[in-house]
Amino acid sequence: MIEVGGNRLNANAEYVNSLNVFPVPDGDTGTNMNLSFTSGMEHVKNTQEETITALAQALAKGLLMGARGNSGVILSQLFRGFSRGLEACQESINAQELANAFQAGVDTAYKAVMKPVEGTILTVARESAQAGLDAAAAGEDVIAVMSAVQSKAQEALDQTQEQLPVLKEVGVVDSGGQGLLFIYTGFLESLTGQAVPVNTLDPESADITELAHHDNFFNASHSVETEDIKYGFCTEIMVSLGKGKTVTDEFDYDEFRNYLDSLGDSLLVVADDEVVKVHVHTETPGEVMNYGQKFGDLIKIKVDNMRLQHDDILAGKGAEVQPKEAAKKSPYGIISVAAGDGVHELFKSLGVTQIINGGQTMNPSTQDILDAIDQANAENIIILPNNSNIFMAAKQAAEVADQPAVVVPSRSINQGLTAMLGFNDQASLEDNQDNMTAELDNVKSGAITNAIRDTSIDGIQIKDGDYMGIIEKDIKVANADLDQATIATIEAMLDDDAELVTLIYGDQVQENDAQKIGQAIEDKYDDIEIEIVPGNQPVYHYLISVE
Repeated sequence: MIEVGGNRLNANAEYVNSLNVFPVPDGDTGTNMNLSFTSGMEHVKNTQEETITALAQALAKGLLMGARGNSGVILSQLFRGFSRGLEACQESINAQELANAFQAGVDTAYKAVMKPVEGTILTVARESAQAGLDAAAAGEDVIAVMSAVQSKAQEALDQTQEQLPVLKEVGVVDSGGQGLLFIYTGFLESLTGQAVPVNTLDPESADITELAHHDNFFNASHSVETEDIKYGFCTEIMVSLGKGKTVTDEFDYDEFRNYLDSLGDSLLVVADDEVVKVHVHTETPGEVMNYGQKFGDLIKIKVDNMRLQHDDILAGKGAEVQPKEAAKKSPYGIISVAAGDGVHELFKSLGVTQIINGGQTMNPSTQDILDAIDQANAENIIILPNNSNIFMAAKQAAEVADQPAVVVPSRSINQGLTAMLGFNDQASLEDNQDNMTAELDNVKSGAITNAIRDTSIDGIQIKDGDYMGIIEKDIKVANADLDQATIATIEAMLDDDAELVTLIYGDQVQENDAQKIGQAIEDKYDDIEIEIVPGNQPVYHYLISVE
């Protein structure tokens, strides 16, 4: 099922990419889902065990580590829950167990999304899972359950345009749901041995909807001033859940975290199905270890006496004993996702330490972000995704990282650059996250790019090849002339409080052309200052910020 489902998605990834409600070249849902599921397939192929439980867990782990973009992360959560639903299965699955697994996937995915949006992959997954439960309750067999899931997924997908106004306006369906349907179709084909037809739309129209809006991100405070230390031992353990002779209790995340919270402060607890990682400042590290052993073997232990450190840990001057050959960690590592050599240099000039080359159409995976965290070699990590489609992969990386890490939810390059103005290497990780997030409201973000087909959105008539002005997430300008489109977009972004316009020109624009636009704005608006910066970014002719 996994192999055929993955092959079905892979064969149709470009089609899913083409299902894009905005006529800009940012359709990467199919790529993200395909790369994510391929990572899961590779883990399955590499596992030495052959039980259903082990294969499902390998799929979930591979998906988690390879998840790219919101669609990939949602997919990883669906199959994380799916694997949990099959924990009791070894050599076979009956109809009820299969139906329960699909429902468990839905439950897990919905918990992962702070504000679920109906008319997306989540809707398709939920309604198809319910159809599977209904079929199982009626006494149907495994093939009938899978057929009910696939059929309802198609029906639910067709209805997504009735649930999201933006889909109905263009007359399309959700691309994430379409990708999931291809996987489910492959599942059914593997069970029946026959090709299953699916309804598809004209690739000139469809959607890549944002699936989640995360307002709350994981916060962790790793450091305190030496003179203010209340709990003197920085204690870290990693527990292999359910393994070993000391296991006496069944792991419950909330109960586990609440107990450890009573033993100290600066608590960080991250858990998946196999391990739980703990970081806590406490006076009783032995008690932390003893408690952890109730749930499994300790596979990692680290204890530092913070009162013996001569420098402020927060500032990265702690006298933590390390092997001489090990490079000393920096107090902070700041990771930014961005495309374009000029944009990279801008971030570096503001203090960003690691750049992941990517962004629109090039979403990094959870593993890519974890690799950057390792390369940063820092006590504390701040991640700037600079694209809402990268939020969930960034959040997952922050949660499973070995050191405290937070995400500042920057939705654009402009926001990411502005967020850096709130960074203070003398502040705590939590305060930096709060201050940098607060800076996001101080900038308006705009971009200029080409339309790739004729369409109409919010009453704006757009022709193939037009230059579109996008302000935040909305298309506000369409014009066949690049200069006119850019000037009109800048003017639409100006208000009475505007003082500075930064124009970052891309790899398709010459500097003198950007200067002409800047001069036109300065000639018309005496109180506006224009800054022209080379970004060399792809996709967008101009990135515009107004402060």
